[in-house]
Amino acid sequence: MRDPHTDESNAPSSCGCASACGMDYVVTAQSKPEPESIPVFHISTMDCAAEEGEIRHALANLPGLRSLSFKLGARTVAIDAPAESIPIALDAIRKAGFKPVPLSEPAKHDHDHDQTGHDHPLGHGHDPGHNHGGFAFSGGLPRYALALVLAFGAESISFFAPHTLSFSAAGMALSAAAIGLAGFSTYVKGLAALRNMRLNINALMTVAVTGAFLIGQWPEAAMVMALYSIAELIEARSVDRARDAIKGLLDMTPEKAEVRQADGSWAESPVKTVALGAIVRIKPGARVPLDGVIFAGITSVDQSPVTGESIPVDKVVGDPVFAGTMNTTGMIEVQVSSTANGTLLARIIHAVEQAQGSRAPTQQFVDRFASVYTPAVFAMALAVSLLTPWLMDWTWMEAIYKGLVLLVIACPCALVISTPVTVVSGLAAAARRGILIKGGIHLEGARKIRAIALDKTGTITLGKPKLVATEVLPTSQEESQVLRWASDLAGQSDHPVSQAIAQGLEIQGNGQLEGFTALPGRGIEAKAGGLALILGNHRLIEDRGLCSPQIEARLAEHEAQGRTVTMLASSDQVLAIFAVADTIKESSREAIAELHALGVASVMLTGDNVATARAIAKQAGIDDARGNLLPEDKLAAIEALQKQYGTVAMTGDGINDAPALARANIGFAMGSAGTDTAIEAADVVIMNDDLRRIPEAIRLSRQTQAILWQNISLALGIKAVFLWLALFYGATMWMAVFADMGASLLVVFNGLRVLRASR
Repeated sequence: MRDPHTDESNAPSSCGCASACGMDYVVTAQSKPEPESIPVFHISTMDCAAEEGEIRHALANLPGLRSLSFKLGARTVAIDAPAESIPIALDAIRKAGFKPVPLSEPAKHDHDHDQTGHDHPLGHGHDPGHNHGGFAFSGGLPRYALALVLAFGAESISFFAPHTLSFSAAGMALSAAAIGLAGFSTYVKGLAALRNMRLNINALMTVAVTGAFLIGQWPEAAMVMALYSIAELIEARSVDRARDAIKGLLDMTPEKAEVRQADGSWAESPVKTVALGAIVRIKPGARVPLDGVIFAGITSVDQSPVTGESIPVDKVVGDPVFAGTMNTTGMIEVQVSSTANGTLLARIIHAVEQAQGSRAPTQQFVDRFASVYTPAVFAMALAVSLLTPWLMDWTWMEAIYKGLVLLVIACPCALVISTPVTVVSGLAAAARRGILIKGGIHLEGARKIRAIALDKTGTITLGKPKLVATEVLPTSQEESQVLRWASDLAGQSDHPVSQAIAQGLEIQGNGQLEGFTALPGRGIEAKAGGLALILGNHRLIEDRGLCSPQIEARLAEHEAQGRTVTMLASSDQVLAIFAVADTIKESSREAIAELHALGVASVMLTGDNVATARAIAKQAGIDDARGNLLPEDKLAAIEALQKQYGTVAMTGDGINDAPALARANIGFAMGSAGTDTAIEAADVVIMNDDLRRIPEAIRLSRQTQAILWQNISLALGIKAVFLWLALFYGATMWMAVFADMGASLLVVFNGLRVLRASR
């Protein structure tokens, strides 16, 4: 059972590298909008959970502090504290090495807004002057390229020039310039971390580079800082692939819509100003600007960006369309059903934003491990520098150099980035397939599912009654005439079963009915050409004394299959039998088979009668079926299944499913047909209501978990090898930076493999 009260935003982290910073939307803290009265500050160098931790630590003793709300994507923090405490807070943040800048409109900057009016989940973008994953590629590269040139110049002077005072001074000057260009921000953060006795990657790099410079290894110090910064830049750009997979959602909605005016003319208006109920016109080849219902026209719509469906869906008057989808064939007019901030696409983006604030269990484990690992590495490097001259007869310079090499090798960059890049790639891959997973904890948890409970109506079945069998009994009446009478009577009723019969009969009635009368709870009656007719259920036929053993036998066959039976009868005999059923979706059988192949047991939980439940379960291939269940019964069933199987999922779409969805280890809601209550209670939303997305999510979870542990093993394994080389075989600082950055790049690219699952 998951704990909904866990606050993952306070988990410790030793991340300080650009890799993690590039994944700023994974480690985002709580994503609740702040009230107008709470001031919000932009901090350009606050990239990842490490800096968030530094600021939390700095403000831990702030008088009257009520809460802190971080947006790492936007690089903002909202400080809920008394007004007199805000200057104290800003001073503490500055002492921690950061520069807070107040936003002119705090509450409005909690989210960025694109031009369509949607909340932008990725925030303000990157600070072009920052030296981590946050800066723009084009802005940072020239500076780092110059730093690398200067570092090469220092290396050349050290290698080729005579060892004179003037050449040494020139080489040191070039090295210092290279370090300043590439590592200024690292030094600012590193010194602040050291002052606060908090060890992170910036602190380690600051000590290592400064120490190397002071013991005369200034060419290597310059090269290490330049290579470190360039490698971080490459990491950040690589990680952007995962982030852009979600960010691309923002580009799907057009900025303007063609809206019908009061005089009947058409005019373009900004999407965010279009009111509910307005009529918008969408031409073939254009994207739908807002959610709505087709008011006029017929077309096909490519819904793949939103629901993951691979082929366009035919749409007619009355069908819904979603913002961001593509109108492919005909001109349509759509009546707007949601504002720009309330569209399905906006809700997808919001769900992704919420997922960004939830760290997966493996991420939390790595954070806890890194919080111990980093100080341990620092202590080990200090021990090597101070003790080996006494224990191993090394010179002091040699010992200090090896200690500094150890610091660079053991930086936790690769370890910390090994998890968020993989988790975000998994979330992005799922979103591309129309599977919205509300956080890494659920992405990881799906692999543990051993049983899944499924609601029937709207989940396994279409949720709409359909005529599945028609039987005209031998009488003196012609078959075509009997069917016309049935079509006429059924067409006069608004009952779903009658409507299913009217739509299912291919023959058209003649509409010549007299004395039409509704019989509540039983059926309808009327006269056709003077002949009294009734169209009703089993009870009505029994009341009229028209049932016979033969009729009862036919009804029993249909009812055993979970069908609802309606009969057409005259005053003295039954003329026809019509069987209506809620048919299963074409995808349900395949989905259940895939779940069984993955070792997941299936159970149907429905409020329908037991016979219907068993009939539908048999058609779908479900292991067990339980009927006549109230919401509290479904909840109890989930708890019983958890005792039997362990990790249990629930799938549903209605309000009555919400308690079971919330109680299950992982809840899957149908996003298209589902109620807001069910979607809110669920952990995963299937946007196109296709059950096959559930085994996809489980397979994706298993793949993500495998890559997570591959990355952790790679990061620790590579570091262990190079630590051994550094201690006993003379690894250099060059080798150290390649070991650290090489491992980081390796786990980044390995983690991005998960994105292939979405193609």
